[in-house]
Amino acid sequence: MSLLSLEQVSVAFGHNPLLSKISFSAEAGERIAIIGRNGAGKSTLLKTISGEVIPDEGVIRIEGGMKVAQLPQELPNANDKLVKEVVSEGSPEAHELLTRYYALLEDFENDHSNELSDIQHTLDQIQGWDLEQRVLKMMQRLDLPADKKMSELSGGWRRRVILAQALLSEPDVLLLDEPTNHLDVPTIEWMEKQLQQYRGLILFITHDRRFLEQLANRIIELDRGNLISFTGNIHAFLEFKEKLLEEEEKANALFDKRLAEEEVWIRQGIKARRTRNEGRVRALKALRVERSERISVQGKAKMSIETKDKSGKLVAEFNQVAHRFEDKVILQPMDLVVSRGDRIGLVGPNGCGKSTFLKILLGQLTPDSGTVKQGTKLNIAYFDQLREQLDPEKTVAENVGEGKDVIEINGQNKHIIGYLGEFLFPPERARTPIKALSGGERNRVLLAKLFTKPANLLVMDEPTNDLDVETLELLEELLMNYDGTLLLVSHDRAFLDNVVTSVIAFEGAGAVREYVGGYNDWLRQGGRFAVERMTPKSEKQVTKKEVPKETTPPAKAVVKNKLSYKMQREFDSMPDTIAKIESEIERVQEIISDGDFYTQEQALVQKTLTEMSDLETALEVSMDRWLELEEMQNG
Repeated sequence: MSLLSLEQVSVAFGHNPLLSKISFSAEAGERIAIIGRNGAGKSTLLKTISGEVIPDEGVIRIEGGMKVAQLPQELPNANDKLVKEVVSEGSPEAHELLTRYYALLEDFENDHSNELSDIQHTLDQIQGWDLEQRVLKMMQRLDLPADKKMSELSGGWRRRVILAQALLSEPDVLLLDEPTNHLDVPTIEWMEKQLQQYRGLILFITHDRRFLEQLANRIIELDRGNLISFTGNIHAFLEFKEKLLEEEEKANALFDKRLAEEEVWIRQGIKARRTRNEGRVRALKALRVERSERISVQGKAKMSIETKDKSGKLVAEFNQVAHRFEDKVILQPMDLVVSRGDRIGLVGPNGCGKSTFLKILLGQLTPDSGTVKQGTKLNIAYFDQLREQLDPEKTVAENVGEGKDVIEINGQNKHIIGYLGEFLFPPERARTPIKALSGGERNRVLLAKLFTKPANLLVMDEPTNDLDVETLELLEELLMNYDGTLLLVSHDRAFLDNVVTSVIAFEGAGAVREYVGGYNDWLRQGGRFAVERMTPKSEKQVTKKEVPKETTPPAKAVVKNKLSYKMQREFDSMPDTIAKIESEIERVQEIISDGDFYTQEQALVQKTLTEMSDLETALEVSMDRWLELEEMQNG
């Protein structure tokens, strides 16, 4: 049974058709990824389903009694509200009634018996009395600190709070718009697990390809106002889409050939015009109209980086460099050599010290101890994730050209409008103020601005946020062929795997280590972040990797806790146990990702989904036990 259906829905802003008579239906258990280029109408589609945008025509049906919840793209305010208050707002009617009920109970001077009776009756009807228990259960499930203020939480923790708020009402349909934006890798992986256990219908927008691969079992693409639906994973969809575009190109070529023949016929001499068929003339006019209304596939962006004169072979060298802020160790003593041509990815949780590390490496900050040797002939270009280099009041052309109509790129003069066309900005869009652009468009502006500056050391802080998949892949190709040095901060695991040659991982308590390869290579080599318990950043945590305040290594500690023989055998067997569970998860995931999975009987589908949930729980329990035994062994 369909929970949600859209029939011939259209939405247009001005002359731009975002949705053109689209139709589709969706059922429980589907996790649908909505993909498409920046500005294709993905967010508009979600807003139309949620009721924020009224369609110009068409019908949206949600099965009677079904609840819809939305995880907004923006983070909640860092205010003085308690976490439990914010979570309880996920059931607004019960929350407001209970708040009013308890306020009236405390007003002893006045008689509120009638209003109290009405509130009690309503709470009985909506089953609102158990709100506090449901809030407590949800916070326990997501391991949230009930009595902490939102202002005490980092962005990642606040994202977790609003996910709890969205799930509190036990919605049948969950809408997610860029849920991973600005989250660190541990939080993204945590969110993946939470959503994989959700049994309702999920529609989500993301540009994080690894997140999409892990979560989606159906793909919906918005392309020039039309909708393409595909059951299966993203890799199978891309093969399907490539064939679809080939067929479209052939059909358009035949159409254009026929139109050209008819145009020749209509322009023949007087004798032909005397005998011409009026029906054929009307058909030609219809062909002209159809051709004029065709929306062509948008061209691909063309990016290039101009490399300044080569830097020296050595870019930077650390010798026992260490740093701290008050009582927080940012960097334990470490050695590091960055050479010309290296492509290095920096990975770690938000707030772990990646930006501080970059400042030390670039000579903008002096470390507490150790020495940093800078290379020679460095020309640095910096990509800022906060886009502070852009003036929101100025146009795209004014921001990139800095007041010039002609700029020099790789030794050639280019008009600013032509240059911006290579970044998919048509002339009218190039003259649009930055404040009117989408997030993805702003990122493209910043890339266009960045690449006007010759550089042999490129520092990029979260360049992939909001970029569509095609632009991401082009940027990957560009960076892989870049012959300068790249320092890349990113939480996009697929982007890291495809671009970098080594990873510098911030593994907790100032432990920073370099690994050969990308993100997956780091995992294969035993890399992992320190175990983070679900407590806010204001609470101090002690992990197995934490060191004393001194930046010098402490004396070798005496092992206090030895494992018993039985525990030691259990500890030794844990890697094999975990590997077996992971192998089973991969097997079941392949079954679920099959295009025909959801066409089976509902009982078989539910059995497989339950098996996946049980395996994921077993993996989490095994990982926790392994870490517990490891801590006991290390003392």
